[in-house]
Amino acid sequence: MGKSNGARGRSPQPPSEKQQQPAVAAQLQPALAVPGAPKARSKSRSKSRSKNKKKAVNAISTSYKSDGVEDNDVFLLPVSDYLVALGIIALATLVRTWKIYMPTSVVFDEVHFGGFASKYIKGKFFMDVHPPLAKMLIALTGWLAGFDGSFDFKEIGKDYIEPNVPYVAMRMFPAICGILLAPIMFLTLKTVGCRTVTALLGSSFIIFENGLLTQARLILLDSPLVFATAYTALAFNAFTNQHELGPSKAFSASWWFWLINTGLGLGITASIKWVGLFTIAWVGVLTILQLWILLGDVQNVSMRLWTKHFMARVFSLIIVPLTFYMAMFAIHFLCLVNPGEGDGFMSSEFQSTLNSKGMASVPADVVMGSKVSIRHVNTQGGYLHSHPLMYPTGSKQQQITLYPHKDENNLWFLENQTQPLGADGQPINGTNAWDLLPEPNHITDGAVLRLYHVNTHRRLHSHDVRPPVTEADWQNEVSAYGYEGFEGDANDFFRVEIVKKQSKSGAAQQRLRTIETKFRLVHVMTGCVLFSHKVKLPDWASEQQEVTCARGGSVPNSVWYIESNESPHLGADAERVNYRKPGFFSKFAEIHAVMWRTNAGLTDSHAWDSRPESWPILRRGINFWGRNNTQVYLLGNPIIWWSSSISIVVWVIFKVIAVIRWQRSCGDYSNATFKRFDYEIGTSILGWALHYFPFYLMKRQLFLHHYFPALYFAIIALCQVIDFATSRIPASHGHASSGVIFNRITAVVFLVLSGAAFSLLSPLAYGGPWTKAQCNRVKLFPTWDFDCKNFHDSLDQYTYLTVEAGTNPTPTPSVAEAVVPENEAQKPLGDAPEAKAPEVKAPEAKAPVEEVKVVAAEEQVVEYRDQNGNLLNEEQVKSLREQSAEFSTKLETETQVAEDVAKEQPQSVESEAPVVAPPHPDVEGLNSETVKKDEKVEIPQDAAASRDGEKEAEQKQAKPASEGQEATASEEQGAAASEGQEAAVNQEL
Repeated sequence: MGKSNGARGRSPQPPSEKQQQPAVAAQLQPALAVPGAPKARSKSRSKSRSKNKKKAVNAISTSYKSDGVEDNDVFLLPVSDYLVALGIIALATLVRTWKIYMPTSVVFDEVHFGGFASKYIKGKFFMDVHPPLAKMLIALTGWLAGFDGSFDFKEIGKDYIEPNVPYVAMRMFPAICGILLAPIMFLTLKTVGCRTVTALLGSSFIIFENGLLTQARLILLDSPLVFATAYTALAFNAFTNQHELGPSKAFSASWWFWLINTGLGLGITASIKWVGLFTIAWVGVLTILQLWILLGDVQNVSMRLWTKHFMARVFSLIIVPLTFYMAMFAIHFLCLVNPGEGDGFMSSEFQSTLNSKGMASVPADVVMGSKVSIRHVNTQGGYLHSHPLMYPTGSKQQQITLYPHKDENNLWFLENQTQPLGADGQPINGTNAWDLLPEPNHITDGAVLRLYHVNTHRRLHSHDVRPPVTEADWQNEVSAYGYEGFEGDANDFFRVEIVKKQSKSGAAQQRLRTIETKFRLVHVMTGCVLFSHKVKLPDWASEQQEVTCARGGSVPNSVWYIESNESPHLGADAERVNYRKPGFFSKFAEIHAVMWRTNAGLTDSHAWDSRPESWPILRRGINFWGRNNTQVYLLGNPIIWWSSSISIVVWVIFKVIAVIRWQRSCGDYSNATFKRFDYEIGTSILGWALHYFPFYLMKRQLFLHHYFPALYFAIIALCQVIDFATSRIPASHGHASSGVIFNRITAVVFLVLSGAAFSLLSPLAYGGPWTKAQCNRVKLFPTWDFDCKNFHDSLDQYTYLTVEAGTNPTPTPSVAEAVVPENEAQKPLGDAPEAKAPEVKAPEAKAPVEEVKVVAAEEQVVEYRDQNGNLLNEEQVKSLREQSAEFSTKLETETQVAEDVAKEQPQSVESEAPVVAPPHPDVEGLNSETVKKDEKVEIPQDAAASRDGEKEAEQKQAKPASEGQEATASEEQGAAASEGQEAAVNQEL
């Protein structure tokens, strides 16, 4: 029998004379067949091989053509198939773009990807865990539609209409990807040999898959991702089809076209999301299998020919996608040239390449008395920082933090442990004493220092007091202690330890040098090391990063370096240094390391996350948006999901039986249809497995939409099972005509069932009107947690649905707030200040009521609200009328309604409104470490007149830290400030 290069299986039966021919001896074993199957070889090699080249060439002409394979080149299909494809495009366009303008506000992860488009247009650097291609195309679409980047997409529910955001155009890019997915499925199924009816059914599955529809209507990445995955699958299946036709097609124009397009598809897929790596694995496994089989055909495939096959694949499947992938990052770097909220993720060298982030060269040598800024190495380079705010616990001394922005509060004087001596042998006092020395005093490895904070005149200090947040026994508090003119405390001494392995070779390993020397600061009294980690202090420290003194902990978190350096001893002629400007490859490597760390760090739970074992059975969806008694909830079509999962089970059972029968030498693989069933469906299920099972190894947050690439392969497998069962297997047994009828009937049944399921669940995809009864009827499982109570009892109550921004903005559940990156959690839609409504005069101070008439299309809706904007029901309105309350009337446009309603206070979590979680942190649009926050800094009293300063001056020595003398003044100041704030609030109220 003929064998496929895709690894067809051999019959274990004794070969016939025809099977012993050289042309057949090297044919391929079925893919995914039993490992270790006996390998057929020619009986002997020719003793005069060089004399028989012509015979070898003739043998090669038919050597590895597979049985049962026809030329299914998509450019050579019948005209009727192209007409069917056009009809599929028309239907997909209608389904995908129907009311695509709804909702008219930000939905779920549009917060991120719309926000990224804004940053691209403004050129502001941001950090994301996904490659840039799809985000850049979304930004390009918005820019071409006139978007200027001024809208920030900051929170779910933020209105698009009033600021005139071209959101429909931006949504059209994912929609077009979703539209093209249907004809690609049609062509893919035709390429693998399915009947036109089956291919039409497969494309219908794509069109009527509710989950794919939901993703394709919003500014999200999953629709472009599945499109790229599908195109790669089409290209590789088309290439495999050409390859299986044998040497007559090898290296032809069609063969090269589909091979190069496979590589291009791999590059596109990987440039959208790293899930594309699973697609690369799928293509890679099958390519290696092909090459391995070719390598074993020693009679018909020479090493020169095999090397040609190998190099063609290296170029097309490695060089082409890698070049494309790197080119996307090159464009990404060219677009984002300005500092932004994500630059704090990157190293100082990387940041120096951004506009206005570079700095002038600074003196290299660091000397006693230098005014310096000190940066942390391991947590995106925040600065050692202090400000006149006190810890509320512990010693209650001045706070020490890590701050990611350049600031005057980052500056410190480096003092020796003792004051220098003048020419008369007497100590020179004052922080500028070292400037008066004739020669600079270099700071060498092992030197003991004191760090004097320039702005607040306190020294870096540590003691055996637990930190305010990390209350571990091995962590000590770090504070700023003292006052101007204070001689200091023994707990102010820190010893310099140069980390030679991380410092530049030469002088930087012997003494402190700006940028080049990496060092640790060891507290002399306790032996702990100055330390910082990604732990945030609360609001009382403006959520800056905690700094402690650790007696343990990782070495990287205790390494520092000096960035800025000033001293009178270091004039214009002094040696100067600066950050080394990284090239493209250095930036490319660094951004991938940061993407990997950030992606792996998303391990917290989320309100709508799910685990891989629940995806094939469609156990749960994702709540995207809810408002105006409507809801957008991501949920797949259960008929399609469950059928595709069953098809996988069917093939697995078949494979188990086939393996057992193969071991028993039953000879099933002598049947061409049997082999094609095994290989073709096995190839699709391998794609499903490689896009599904790797998620079990991930500890990060996972969501239902991560299953979509695997679902695509599962749908291909489902259609192949249907095609074989209803058409190709009956035809192989002489029942072709009945098989055609059976195929059509099966297709109609599946189409009706999937279409009905699509129709019943479509309000969740479109965010359209629905009734409680309709909702409850299709809610098959309690884990499908869309809230049926949110919908109206009757569709007639949706007369004002065209007004986007309803009266019940969906609250954000508190359970999910912690998993959103800091400063990026969705704020409740009611956070905005309420528009003040005209007060209603009512006798006896009864609750005043405002009557609002809302214009929606040609109908009017009357709503009654009190002076606080709270919606009143009919009974409350009737009661107020009986009390002769006065009503004022206000006519509002749709836009005004959207604005005012968005300002309403959200309901509690226990309300009947559906719960929408904040956008999941599949991305890192905002880095909490780099979001610049205004510090709520108290203006300190003059140090000489402060209470703690007077007491310490009278006693002529520092009070122990535990006595908290500074805290007394701080508490009083804080109390005064609190009283002032309270008074201000009362006055305002």
